[in-house]
Amino acid sequence: MDNAKKIELTAEGRQKLVDELAFREGEKHDEIVERIKEARGFGDLSENSEYDAAKEEQSKNESRINEIRQILSVATVVEDSGHALTVSIGTTVELKDEKGKKSTFSIVGTTETNSLEHRISVESPVGKALVGHEKGDKIEVVAPSGKTRKYTITGISR
Repeated sequence: MDNAKKIELTAEGRQKLVDELAFREGEKHDEIVERIKEARGFGDLSENSEYDAAKEEQSKNESRINEIRQILSVATVVEDSGHALTVSIGTTVELKDEKGKKSTFSIVGTTETNSLEHRISVESPVGKALVGHEKGDKIEVVAPSGKTRKYTITGISR
């Protein structure tokens, strides 16, 4: 992960990373160590698929632990300013498209993105188009396909 890259998180997003780190360093680590011990008991390690799978899982877990530590070491938590006059990280935005269809998105840091929960990154095309705007503003977003979509911001909340 590039140290020069600025990472912004909501307080909720930071807490989720802290909780995941604790889980991976504790319970998950212990579970993997136990699987490795059990697999060693199966005999020849050179032909032991259980052992190989457990070691691979250990490697993935350690990699994710390092990734989370790196994110947390450079991340800035965006504080709630107490008002939601403009779109920023941590706000929920209600939009209406040209056809009158309404959508709601939460603007979050890059590592918190989850499209299934309508949590979009501040660095996404929609996030970039929304940040800094106020209720009633009209915005245009160019989709990766090149199609331009127009929206009106109908609400902003924290």
